[in-house]
Amino acid sequence: MVLAFLFFMTALLYACVGFGGGSTYNALLVLNETEYRIIPFIALTCNIIVVSGGVWHFSRHKHIKIEQILPWIILSVPAAWLGGYIKVPEVVFIGVLGSALLLSGIKMLWPENEVISLPSQNRRALAGLPLIPPVVGASLGFLAGMTGIGGGIFLAPVLHLLRWSDPKNIAGTCSLFILVNSLAGLVGQMMKLDTSGLLQSAVSSYWIVLPAVFIGGQIGSWMGASRINIHVIRKITAILILYVSIRLLWRFFITIGFI
Repeated sequence: MVLAFLFFMTALLYACVGFGGGSTYNALLVLNETEYRIIPFIALTCNIIVVSGGVWHFSRHKHIKIEQILPWIILSVPAAWLGGYIKVPEVVFIGVLGSALLLSGIKMLWPENEVISLPSQNRRALAGLPLIPPVVGASLGFLAGMTGIGGGIFLAPVLHLLRWSDPKNIAGTCSLFILVNSLAGLVGQMMKLDTSGLLQSAVSSYWIVLPAVFIGGQIGSWMGASRINIHVIRKITAILILYVSIRLLWRFFITIGFI
C-alpha cells in the first residue's frame, strides 16, 4: 500500500506537466528491491495509464498535431519494441538505468525559466536536417523500451532547445511520444517475459499500483490545466531520483571492477 501511494503521487505530479513518471516508477521499484527484469514492464504499463489521460487532455485542446509529431515517432516505435524485446544482462540494465535516472534528475532540478535555446541560425540549420527527428526519436524509443522510461523527459529539452513549438504543444507531443513508445516497449517486454515465466509474477505482485496511477494521473491531468505550484515536489522527486541513480551507478562500477 505504501508503494501504491507513492505511485499515486508520482502519477499526479508527472501528469501535471504531460509526462508519465517512468523515471520515478523505476526509482521506487529499485528501492523496493524488485526483480530487475520486471521493472520496465511495470513502469511502461504505468506510463501508458498516466499519459493516456494527458494525450486526451492535450488533444481536446488541440495541442497535438500528428503531422508535426510523425517524424519523431516513425522510428521510435520499432526501436522501443526492440529495446523491450532484447534481453540485457543485469549489469547493463543497471548502468543504462542509472545513467538515464541521473539525466532525469538533473533535468528536473534545472530551472524551467533558464532553458537555453539555440541561436536562430543554428535552429534553422538543424531544421534543415531531416534525419534529426527520426534519429533522436529512435534513440529515445530504444531507451524507453529497455528501461521503462518513456523518453518524454529527454525529448522535451530537445524541443525547447530548438524552439520547436510553444510549451503546451511540446507537452502534448511528449505525452503522445511517451504513449506510443511505452505501448511498443510493453509489447516487447511481454514477449520476453512470457517466455521466462515472469509476466504472471509481475501482474500478480504489483497490480495494486495500476489503479493508483490511474487515479493519480486523472487528477494530475485535471490539475495541470489550473494554476498549481509543483516546483517543490519536483525538486524533492529529483533528489530521490539522483540518490537512486548514484546508488545504481555505484553498484554498476563495482560490478565491472571500476571501483
